[in-house]
Amino acid sequence: MASANSLQRLLCERHSGLEEALAVFDDLAPVEPAMLWGRWQGSEIRTGHPMEGWLEVCGWYGKQFLDFETVHPLLMRIGAGEPFPIRPLPGALELASRVSPQAFQLPGPLLRRSLLLLRTRRPQARLRRMEVRGVVSATMLYDHLPVHDAFRLVDEDTVLGLMQAKGDPRPYLFLLERRP
Repeated sequence: MASANSLQRLLCERHSGLEEALAVFDDLAPVEPAMLWGRWQGSEIRTGHPMEGWLEVCGWYGKQFLDFETVHPLLMRIGAGEPFPIRPLPGALELASRVSPQAFQLPGPLLRRSLLLLRTRRPQARLRRMEVRGVVSATMLYDHLPVHDAFRLVDEDTVLGLMQAKGDPRPYLFLLERRP
């Protein structure tokens, strides 16, 4: 069981051991899907997952939930520009697990600009209620990837997310904060 101090530390530092972060996640209340409608800005919780740093290098902004069938799982942003949705690439998670994001620090701006080629208006995910880690909560299912993101409630404007890819025993944790 996680403490209130563990939650506060996780929210402030955005860094934790995996077991402690999972204990915090498990202690949080489930999320109703409709509570997620809107745009959310994301930040990763560093727990040692191989994907850490990748979303930041790529210019990840967050997610947008319009309804059960219309979800943009990856909103990206170039500089201070307006966030835009992209199509997730099959194989991107595998690449992220094999190559350090530091390898892309210098060409990062070029990498972010290349994401414009993946820009889409079509939703790339949907939202359902699913049981994850013993609790039924809002869960986002990618349309073309064997990945789901489960959500738990921190407060009305903050949720903790847990991304689980098929075949990867380690989840990736992130925080989403509601934006206008």
